Amino acid sequence: MWDRLVECVPNVSEGRRQEVIDELAGAVREVQGVVLLDVDSDEAHHRSVFTMVGSPGGIEGAVEALFAVAMSRVDLRGHEGEHPRMGAVDVVPMVPVRGVTMADCVDLSRRVGQAIWEKFQVPVYLYEEAAVDPARRNLAHIRRGQFEGFAEKIKQEEWEPDFGERRVHPSAGVCAVGAREFLIAYNVNLGTSDLQTAQEIARAVRASSGGFRYVKALGVDLAERGIVQVSMNLTNYKKSPLPRVLECIRREAARWGVPVVSSEIVGLVPQAALDAVVQYYTSLESFRPEMVLERRVQDLTS
Repeated sequence: MWDRLVECVPNVSEGRRQEVIDELAGAVREVQGVVLLDVDSDEAHHRSVFTMVGSPGGIEGAVEALFAVAMSRVDLRGHEGEHPRMGAVDVVPMVPVRGVTMADCVDLSRRVGQAIWEKFQVPVYLYEEAAVDPARRNLAHIRRGQFEGFAEKIKQEEWEPDFGERRVHPSAGVCAVGAREFLIAYNVNLGTSDLQTAQEIARAVRASSGGFRYVKALGVDLAERGIVQVSMNLTNYKKSPLPRVLECIRREAARWGVPVVSSEIVGLVPQAALDAVVQYYTSLESFRPEMVLERRVQDLTS
């Protein structure tokens, strides 16, 4: 069963109603050939991230099960949150883990995308490595205009869906399905309520405005906590390492006279990314992954 392993990380536009989140998670857990590793929900973002691994066939079934619940329980017509979104199930990325290639994940993405349209009548756009149109590789470009603007956007010739007709599902919007490498969803919280500060710092670190090549970032208002956040996706943690990005944010925040009060990882993170944090802040010489005791024990007992 585990010879061929894919990670799938659907993002659902629901982060406040725990009973709905539990129902979505329960639907995934009932599917054979898939293990749900983590559910990370955020009320301010009004979004939940489901991290699962499984066989390609198991992933197909789990996405379908998740969609079936989301279609009946999530209605974007009354949805408000800090995170941009265009669909009830907003994005479904596939990541190769073991025994599968990126090409396999591209094929899986296209099968899943076609099934989403045929079974749920939700238009699908393919992104990143699965993109048919190079202009659609960037998820942020597809999502621009969000749910509220997509009814007009989808009518434009260049925005014909990869699967489906040029009409937005009235409650579930549209969905992006793609294949990509591991991504780290990383947020840094600032000790101020000034949203402009977070927006300026996000502009300084993100690739699209001259920052780190593999960082996407936006400023978010966490009004209920009285602070703001730089919300990021690190699309290649090896080339834009987490500690380097954090230190840049610290320096930018200092220019604005505000502190970094905390940070958070949404979902799961590769061990190699955390190894880089340890090495960066301790200046360890000749650090090797096999120096970690638990890793050596696991290697001996697996």
